[in-house]
Amino acid sequence: MKWLKKQAELYPQKTFLNDFTFEQINQRVDKIARHLAPLVAKKTRVALLSENSVEMAVLLFALLGLSKEILLLNTHLTTYELTEQVNELEIDRVFSSDLLKEKMTDSISFSDILATTAEPVSLSVNFPDEKIAVIMNTSATTGKFKSVPITWGMISNHVKASQKTLGLYEDDNWLIILPMFHVSGLSIIMRSLYNATSATIFDKFDENQLLEVVNSGKINMISLVPTILTRIANNLNGNNLRLILLGGEFIPQPLIQKCQELALPVYKTYGMTESFSQSVTFNILDFPDKTSSVGRPLPGVKIEIRNPDLSGVGEIWLKSPMLMTAYLGQKPYGAAFETGDIGYLDRDGFLYLLNRRKDIIISGGENIYPKEIEDLVYSLPEIKECAVVAKTDAKWGQVPILFVSGNISQEKLENFLTEKLAKYKRPQTIIFMDELPKNASGKILRKELKA
Repeated sequence: MKWLKKQAELYPQKTFLNDFTFEQINQRVDKIARHLAPLVAKKTRVALLSENSVEMAVLLFALLGLSKEILLLNTHLTTYELTEQVNELEIDRVFSSDLLKEKMTDSISFSDILATTAEPVSLSVNFPDEKIAVIMNTSATTGKFKSVPITWGMISNHVKASQKTLGLYEDDNWLIILPMFHVSGLSIIMRSLYNATSATIFDKFDENQLLEVVNSGKINMISLVPTILTRIANNLNGNNLRLILLGGEFIPQPLIQKCQELALPVYKTYGMTESFSQSVTFNILDFPDKTSSVGRPLPGVKIEIRNPDLSGVGEIWLKSPMLMTAYLGQKPYGAAFETGDIGYLDRDGFLYLLNRRKDIIISGGENIYPKEIEDLVYSLPEIKECAVVAKTDAKWGQVPILFVSGNISQEKLENFLTEKLAKYKRPQTIIFMDELPKNASGKILRKELKA
């Protein structure tokens, strides 16, 4: 953990995580590593199950310093799912927070670790680029998860490229509410560590708590998904925000227009677990005529559009030093990575994302992009959230189905869509829900809606 050791020496009294300084975090990491050493002495790979906390970050740093590969487990999975993932990667040592120990009774909790004998230990500080740091499981179209190995080279290239894109100020303080077992949360921890800046960790999303800390001016950077920003945008008053990193799913254009009107410093971003977060990013206030795009590539990233149609729309492929070389147990993907997304590049190099290829609806030979319909629905002030998915149809092959949450009558919504959309694009059915299903990062679970 070269970066932690360096910052503890250079900036010992500077706040790092919550109220803890770099020196204090470094000392806590050394202490818990001494307790961990005998528990992981013969292990190459371990698993970590925890809600967001300083303790999770300390345990993560300690395990990394002990040269372990760490599978970060999703706290929302069932015991059956967690066990399946651990067994798939042949892991027999799982560490959990005290609150989540009941999910995996054989796990070792944070309290259990400190109760063990402390052994003298020397932590590693330098790692080759190809060494795996953490592993994250991501869903696949087959339903079977894929394991993404995040190497030190991927992390190192990311924090450097992100710094050049997002900038660096001495008083930067990220608010972390997205899960640290996910690339969105972990990347913030790593950026803050590399940049010698602060991060404030919340254990869960609480709207009132979030608004209080943002509007107090304590933090100036935050990473959000559209569903959360939609809820709080109008209440961001008197804040000190220099950056709202917005990504994780398709971003409704009406939300971006609202953020422009409120002069919120939204940086749209596009990336994935396989590329360790950001691949493209831009500030909507700097490029008001590009707000439909998701941004320009970070340094070192190249975007290719393959198999384009006559309008230039095609498959999005990535080349990047932040990309994995292969899923665990699978062959390397080659010189470029197929994202599975559909989009195009404009003449200025801005990427426009139209849809996930698997989500495109082909009805009677016509391509229907759910995002187009969703953006239209989101333009109605009564709408809280929505999603369009495909339903198999005997006559047309597929037809669009609209799921919606909001205070609007079905008649008003149907009349609006009839006026605005070509007949083949109109949802065959509208299903109202109190709230659409989401994962831990706030992404709408289209797979559940399709089911």
